[in-house]
Amino acid sequence: MSLIPSFFGRRTNVLDPFSLDVWDPSDGFFTSAVANMPSSARDTAQFANVRMDWKETPEAHVFKADLPGLKKEEVKVEVEDGRILQISGERSREQEDKNDKWHRVERSIGKFLRRFRLPENAKVDHVNATMENGVLIVTVPKAEEKKPEVKSVQISG
Repeated sequence: MSLIPSFFGRRTNVLDPFSLDVWDPSDGFFTSAVANMPSSARDTAQFANVRMDWKETPEAHVFKADLPGLKKEEVKVEVEDGRILQISGERSREQEDKNDKWHRVERSIGKFLRRFRLPENAKVDHVNATMENGVLIVTVPKAEEKKPEVKSVQISG
């Protein structure tokens, strides 16, 4: 055993020249940091784990969420309190076999929740959601802007 640490990895099998495990400087950092968090902080981290885009077009507000591996039955889209758009769901753990040997687990599991306050011009009764190829698209149409009515006034005199 060497007294000088190797920054390039270590061999898991001395007889196999291609069994070099590459050294990962962040290996264990996130798992130990998450393990030391209180459970409420871990839950919050999971809630905010879903990446979302929100764009406004002249006709609608469009929300896109990357939800790879989820079926539409595992996702809920709701409008609460009149103007709060809520997207939630749960990513389940895969079935494990006793003979499986896991080398790395990076995909998140558990519940997620995202909430957005919709603007006044959102037609919350006409929200539409579609899911294709792991991307959820929620479209909230906008109410037409009422243009101020201009009335000509005759000037007398």
